[in-house]
Amino acid sequence: MNIGNCYHCGQPIPAGVELRTRIDGQPRPMCCGGCQAVSQAIVDNGLGDYYRTRDSLPDAPREAMPAIVEGLQLYDHADFQKSFVRVLSDEAGQGEREASLILEGITCSACIWLNEQHLSRLAGVTSVEINYATRRARVRWDERRIRLSGILAAIAAIGYRAYPYDPAKSEEMARQERRRALWRVFVAGFGMMQVMMYAVPVYLAGEGEMTPAVEQLMRWASLTLTLPVVLYSAAPFFGSAWRDLRLRRAGMDVPVALGIGAAFLASVWATLTASGEVYFDSVTMFVFFLLSGRFLEMTARQRAVSTTEALARLMPAVATRLPGYPAQSGQEQVLVADLRPGEVVLVRAGETIPADGQVLDGESSVNESLLTGESAPVDKRPGSAVTGGAVNIGSPLLVEVQQVGDATRLSAIVRLMERAATEKPRLVEMADRIAGHFIIALLLLAAAVALAWWFIDPRQALWITVSVLVVTCPCALSLATPVALTVASGAMARAGLLVTRSHAVETLARASHFVFDKTGTLTTGEMRVLEVLPLAGLSADDCLELAAALEQSSEHPLGRALREAAAGRPLPAVEGSGNEPGCGVTAVSGGRRLRLGRPDYVRSLHGRATPVAAEVVLASSDTVIALGDEAGWIALFRLGDDVRPEAAALLADLRAAGRRVVLLTGDCPPVARRVAQGLAIDEVVADASPQAKHDHVRRLQAAGAVVAMVGDGVNDAPVLAQAQVSVAMGGGSQLARTQADLVLLSENLEHLRRGIRVSRRALRVIRQNLWWSFAYNFVVLPLAVAGFITPWMAGIGMSGSSLLVVANSLRLQKAAGS
Repeated sequence: MNIGNCYHCGQPIPAGVELRTRIDGQPRPMCCGGCQAVSQAIVDNGLGDYYRTRDSLPDAPREAMPAIVEGLQLYDHADFQKSFVRVLSDEAGQGEREASLILEGITCSACIWLNEQHLSRLAGVTSVEINYATRRARVRWDERRIRLSGILAAIAAIGYRAYPYDPAKSEEMARQERRRALWRVFVAGFGMMQVMMYAVPVYLAGEGEMTPAVEQLMRWASLTLTLPVVLYSAAPFFGSAWRDLRLRRAGMDVPVALGIGAAFLASVWATLTASGEVYFDSVTMFVFFLLSGRFLEMTARQRAVSTTEALARLMPAVATRLPGYPAQSGQEQVLVADLRPGEVVLVRAGETIPADGQVLDGESSVNESLLTGESAPVDKRPGSAVTGGAVNIGSPLLVEVQQVGDATRLSAIVRLMERAATEKPRLVEMADRIAGHFIIALLLLAAAVALAWWFIDPRQALWITVSVLVVTCPCALSLATPVALTVASGAMARAGLLVTRSHAVETLARASHFVFDKTGTLTTGEMRVLEVLPLAGLSADDCLELAAALEQSSEHPLGRALREAAAGRPLPAVEGSGNEPGCGVTAVSGGRRLRLGRPDYVRSLHGRATPVAAEVVLASSDTVIALGDEAGWIALFRLGDDVRPEAAALLADLRAAGRRVVLLTGDCPPVARRVAQGLAIDEVVADASPQAKHDHVRRLQAAGAVVAMVGDGVNDAPVLAQAQVSVAMGGGSQLARTQADLVLLSENLEHLRRGIRVSRRALRVIRQNLWWSFAYNFVVLPLAVAGFITPWMAGIGMSGSSLLVVANSLRLQKAAGS
């Protein structure tokens, strides 16, 4: 026998159980010791607002809490943490760490608030971000102050479960959300059709053609069919409105809930008293159209999120390792998490490459479409770099592992996409603020309309007020921006342009100046050593080996070119290496202080004039770097690369759209001019240091420009951070990718051109949506106030405006391919 429901989980309370927790000054009944402990933990931590703001109950009872807490100790094991914990800083095995978790039990935004507040108050937890769309949590903590098991126990203490992130679990939760939403739409749609069957004859019947008894029977039938629509399908509107009112704010669901509730209660009263008008058909129709619009919006949002989920699923669980390679050919199956750099793996045709690495043996082609947006297979041969997550579609490859786990390119991509998903764009915040003010004005107006019509014609006051509330609800206004940005981000990601910041789509569309770095951006960055000019008696090979030794740890294309030119040769030992961004590198070798980089940077070490023999090399239109020590010049290196074939089309597109194009490079003026002339770029700034690049962009911004910076190197990081929107090449330095708002994964400028077009279309769609939303409200408002719009017309109008906004935004899905 039950004596009520648990205040915490909503489950029935068994007979004989008399547990209480004091919440908001009242003793609340609990079904078990677990719920009592959880609710007490919430109250003791000052988080009682959770009970005031939640709009739905948790999914499951909490009886098993002690067993859960006991099992959490396993999560502290280093081997167990390999797949979902990233070490951010490590001091003797300690330091800051970050875990990717998935939360079970999240049912509304109040759950997000509760978990973030609760975890952020734990000593040692430095950061908590929870994505409502994916239920994913990123938690950072100081391992010296708190262990992961302690964090998971704290989550369990307030009634939720946290697991290592699992794409399958995340997909299952999204599927359940869609199923619940679909059921609500189905119930509303079924109820609407049945209610209309009874409403239409009443509308069509002439005076005296339908007896009062028959009409009353149809009202009762309509009431019965409308009940599940109001109590089940419309429940989220009432819950959300109640939460907003408790928080003393005007949410979008407040006028919706008022409209539905007022129309329904008035119809119930009319049915009970057999007098007045009923609006059951309007209520069901309104709920159905509104739920349909939100279901489409949720589908679009999950489809955009699915790109992230698909990336997370790319990495295989196991790999084939060759432990004795090359002496032995024995194979063994190992977990991908156990792979280490330097090991060799066999990737058969059809298998997914388990880590970033380099092909040692075999020739094949791989599919990198999900990683780069490039649909055509990419040929691989010995020496080629391969990316974890790509699929080998040709013949077997032997791959030397270079990066594993969180250090892989795929993991970095997923982290950047998650960062974008947890941020709210400025446009969305602005639309929300406008909608909030609009709702307050709407509620005041509805009250005034009700009062006015009460004096003019009391019989019409209710339905006109309901019509005003429903027809002017700013749902379309609130949907106008987020749906368009979500769809555009997904379309750009599928085309190989990854959005890592929420404002990127909007700012890219508004950019007035596009500033490009040269090497690795407008050019391929695949530099080749064209000439070595010795200047101090060493052979060309000796100079090359010395330069390659200084560039051993460099990510710069010039450094890679020198290393490749000296590949297979023994390099001299160097120590005390240092890097001066935009200038070059320095180190000590054989007791000499060496510098390699820009000629003026090297000259500042020894102060000697340039030899006459070097003038011809320095005057060339190729990139020239120098090597020297404190005694003088040692050698000059002339290097060159090719302009990307798709660069001209991109720049022509930008110029045609009225955008200014600027070449901003650290290369010498002759090299910069050669590239600029080939691409018809008028504005060139050459020989620019990182600080000079940064200052130039600031000057443009001071003159009113909205700057989009495209770069790839470490020395581009400051200017990428300064620009309003930044684009990093996918193969560029990790620092540049981290700083950028967008990452061009494919390194194909054609995909950037498509992305810019998508961003412009997205901005046009947002403007169209906003104009439509405002125009709709300003047109229908006077009509509703004057009594020309009935509640059922209002329901169709409001839902139709929301559906139009969503449908207009979904057109962007195909924009990236056009």
